[in-house]
Amino acid sequence: MDERIHLTAATVIANNHCYLLVKETIDGRQVINQPAGHVVPGEDIIAAAVRETLEETGWIVKPVGFLGFTTYRSDSNDITYYRATFCAEPVREDPLQAIDCQIDEVLWLSIAEIYDYHPMLRSPMVLDCIEQYEKQRIFPLDLFKTC
Repeated sequence: MDERIHLTAATVIANNHCYLLVKETIDGRQVINQPAGHVVPGEDIIAAAVRETLEETGWIVKPVGFLGFTTYRSDSNDITYYRATFCAEPVREDPLQAIDCQIDEVLWLSIAEIYDYHPMLRSPMVLDCIEQYEKQRIFPLDLFKTC
């Protein structure tokens, strides 16, 4: 398998006009991102989004829609990321959940604060999927089938 290709799942979670994001350190640089991570072989992609959200934020979420599939090639590492982004409702925070060691901080940010953090966004995908959510361009989850 080509290590320059990565399938990831991400989640946009909104609550009280704020979005659940993480501040993480990647290659020595602090960045802002949605909860997101790699889909492991054999894993359902929606389940991957839920798992990554819990591992990175401590929040249990309920997926409610699909925001889109994005292809992005990073100039910094020459990796092509294929990202499925879902939207979900926050169910509850699990105070006993250990947060991934790469996560520096879990944040709830308004859209205005996200724009202020623009230089720190991990990739253009972060803002793009939030803007899709803001426009309510949401597709049903039944697009995804597991056979």
